[in-house]
Amino acid sequence: MWGLVPLFWPLLKPAGAVEILAHRMVWSLVFVGIALLALRRWGWIPELVRSPRKLALITVAAAVISVNWGLYIWSVNTGRVVEASLGYFINPLVTIALGVLVLKERLRPAQWAAVGVGFAAVLVLAIGYGQPPWISLTLASSFAVYGLVKKKLNLGGLESLAAETAVQFLPALGYLVWLGTQGDLAFGSDGAGHAALLVSTGIVTAVPLVCFGAAAIRVPLSTLGLLQYLAPTFQFLLGVLYFHEAMPPERWAGFSLVWLALTLLTWDALRTARRSRAAMAAASAEAEAVAAAVAAASAESATPAAAPAEKVRQGL
Repeated sequence: MWGLVPLFWPLLKPAGAVEILAHRMVWSLVFVGIALLALRRWGWIPELVRSPRKLALITVAAAVISVNWGLYIWSVNTGRVVEASLGYFINPLVTIALGVLVLKERLRPAQWAAVGVGFAAVLVLAIGYGQPPWISLTLASSFAVYGLVKKKLNLGGLESLAAETAVQFLPALGYLVWLGTQGDLAFGSDGAGHAALLVSTGIVTAVPLVCFGAAAIRVPLSTLGLLQYLAPTFQFLLGVLYFHEAMPPERWAGFSLVWLALTLLTWDALRTARRSRAAMAAASAEAEAVAAAVAAASAESATPAAAPAEKVRQGL
């Protein structure tokens, strides 16, 4: 769904990126609220309200995803789909860097190599662009922080999105009201069809994010990272083949380095998963062998005690 969303945002013109972002926030809360009402899932709210730590994390998540949403919409509607897709290609590398810097995780050699190749890719692209690829770096960083916060929150996908959009709702609604007073509000001025598209930003936003939030607390991060390659691949192909964005040699070189880094990460993740499964199987077999030995020893120790009893019975 995220891979195909670049086809949707241009349909919302002439609304500007900030107005689209505000509609996205407002209507997302409306649709998530309806879903929670239908499912009668309100029990998490009192617990969240009583936890200042979780409220702070929700606020951080709402802030970083607002930056991510707004920049992505602006990028797509200004013809920078390829650069936006690069942000999600390098997101796993930024996530790994956050793991080292924030969680003090230790990297395996292949992961260090991938991070190094990714850094080289950013340098190549910066030289090619004449400036750092700030759109890509901002999208990658904001979404990596968002994923980290979601992991710490440990809320369901629907619940966390409801809490985040509740934080965003009043500022977004206030901005739309202010646009209306200035006569610059696109909502309703371009017909019912355009207004319906703006309302549907809630569905376009809620469904993929609910899926992501639900997966983030159920799926191993390595699997989640591999699946996230699909979205930027679709976005990149749309940018090149559908929107016909330019791909000069230096951009191809930078993307090739990023893909090499992701290949290293994928190979390392698959190899580590195989080793983990093998280690678990060996541990399980060893545990079964120990249990069998203990059972056999127990049976042997019980046999001498049973023998005199049998003789007494025969004598009687």
